[in-house]
Amino acid sequence: MLAFLFSFLVSFQPAPVLSDSVPAITAYQPYTADSSENRYVEIDNIFIIGNKVTKKKIILREMDVKVGSFYGYKDLKGILDTDKNKIQNLQLFNAVEISVLDLSPVKVDVVVQVKERWYTFPAPIFDLVDRNFNDWWQNRDGDLSRTNYGVKLFRNNFRGRNERLRLTFQLGFTRNFSLSYRIPQIDRSQRHGISFLFDYAENKSIGFRTEDHLQLFLDSEDLLRVERQMGMGYRFRKSFYTTHNVQVLYNDNDVADTIAILNPEYFDEGQSDQRYMQLSYGFTIDKRDFNPYPLKGYRFDFLLNKLGLGVFDDIDQTELKVSLSRHVDVGKQFYFSNYSSVFLSTPRNQAYANFNALGFKKDLIRGYELYLIEANRYYLNRSTFKKRVLSFKERLGLIPIEQFRELPLDIYIKVYFDAGYAENYPDYEQSSLLSDRFLFGTGAGIDIVSYYDTVIRFEYSINRENEAGLFFHLKKEF
Repeated sequence: MLAFLFSFLVSFQPAPVLSDSVPAITAYQPYTADSSENRYVEIDNIFIIGNKVTKKKIILREMDVKVGSFYGYKDLKGILDTDKNKIQNLQLFNAVEISVLDLSPVKVDVVVQVKERWYTFPAPIFDLVDRNFNDWWQNRDGDLSRTNYGVKLFRNNFRGRNERLRLTFQLGFTRNFSLSYRIPQIDRSQRHGISFLFDYAENKSIGFRTEDHLQLFLDSEDLLRVERQMGMGYRFRKSFYTTHNVQVLYNDNDVADTIAILNPEYFDEGQSDQRYMQLSYGFTIDKRDFNPYPLKGYRFDFLLNKLGLGVFDDIDQTELKVSLSRHVDVGKQFYFSNYSSVFLSTPRNQAYANFNALGFKKDLIRGYELYLIEANRYYLNRSTFKKRVLSFKERLGLIPIEQFRELPLDIYIKVYFDAGYAENYPDYEQSSLLSDRFLFGTGAGIDIVSYYDTVIRFEYSINRENEAGLFFHLKKEF
């Protein structure tokens, strides 16, 4: 299996770092290459238009074409289309256009025109605590006390270098303060990056046990759990598509004695605190055309996570996850997508607080959104066949902020089939109805893709237990 996955690995020449001293240009001609022409042209210059905040080197880092190189005239458009996707996937721009300005039969200029997004968001928080909207609406009766509120300050593209600063002040179900700062390029080659994280959270209501694949919660006037996490990460982006990530974290968690009594295995052996160091290594190859809602390309992820490095004796756990998503343009506005993942964790006996499960984010079987299927090993495959039925961009002149005036809208109808298997923890009987058996879910739905990578999904699913229902999601499938 690994041999098959790694057959997709290819090497890419790193992009050059070009000078920021690019003169302004106000007019350019669209690229109109005649496919019958076999002549070669030299790139005389690369111009960037519309980047009021973003440094030019951040854009040029994503481009395969470089000044002084020669390309077949009829091949250049395909190369620039790929470069356009890479720039768009920075998620810094509402629109990206790349054109060619013909200077002579043997020389051309490349013109990149971007429309920048709004980068500073003092965004209000109103989040659901539960795993998804359906879990909150049906299992928790839409209880508004199970929500978080507050404010998040996002400063994307900080200093115009694609750096990201995030501050969170949150109240409600979970009181949370967090600070993270990511610097994707710290060297001239723009390959090395670092990040920092601090997170503090406290709860007066927590899930302490699972029965019949439904988590049980305890409410209290006193604090029941306090979690602290801090650490730093290192990122090495060897080529356009390949990234290595290493992260070192310190975790310090405490629960009230009541939780340790109700579930002695919450932190294992009746403990009320848990402290451990964590080391993670992730490897990613991402060749999708548009990351927020891909229609072509693939992404491969490898993650190795070690909880407990011998500094403390509270935990000693190793996790491995491998996943591959493929997206194919079938033609005539039809698309096929497939996502496969394998997760393994050892030792098999683990503390309840460190359990893994099918049912979080993209690792779920549609039709089982209401269930938490805990497992130290699981296998999953998800497939979707869809058709784009509507696509347009409308400029809304009445909106005062330029970055919000252009409204994109794409609508897809789809059918899907998901299947998976979750291996139960040994001697764990609280949730065994759906464990250790083959599960599947199928159905049909509608996807709506709009402002700032927003994805809204309506899906009607039926699972192996012949349970059917309408489910609502606010994120892409995978």
